[in-house]
Amino acid sequence: MALRRELVVAMHFLAFMTLLIVRAYIKGENTANTCAIDLSKAFDKVNHHGLFLKLMPKHIPVQLLALLENWLSSCFSCVKWYNAWSQVFCLNFGVRQGSVLSPLLFALFMDDLAKVCIYNHGLFIALYADDTILLAPSIRELEKLLRICEEKLDLLDMVINI
Repeated sequence: MALRRELVVAMHFLAFMTLLIVRAYIKGENTANTCAIDLSKAFDKVNHHGLFLKLMPKHIPVQLLALLENWLSSCFSCVKWYNAWSQVFCLNFGVRQGSVLSPLLFALFMDDLAKVCIYNHGLFIALYADDTILLAPSIRELEKLLRICEEKLDLLDMVINI
């Protein structure tokens, strides 16, 4: 129950920060232009090796990295289709849906996207788990930000649902 309350608080915080940015645009006599991005199978596409490459420079203790590597490398699954079951196979990509750590690991994996923001031009990216909102003071700037995000997401092997 505490986790659900924390998720609600985080989502309210994201909404509040988005509202503050929109109000600042309007106060500056700009329009508030937003774009919500929905990523296709975002949690399932996290590259484990890419994730570890991003975690290492963050000075995470080696023991924790080893624990995460063991946890992610021992993910197995199978497919049920009607009454038939497939062979068990190893999952080499993705973070576990429903895990408490998965939103954090996903956020760390997507960290490069958050760095795209061009604050001096008033461009913002609000990220929470796999939800992304782009904010810009004009349509032109929003399109520019979207193109930059598409390039970064392509490097992460993430696809935007259309």
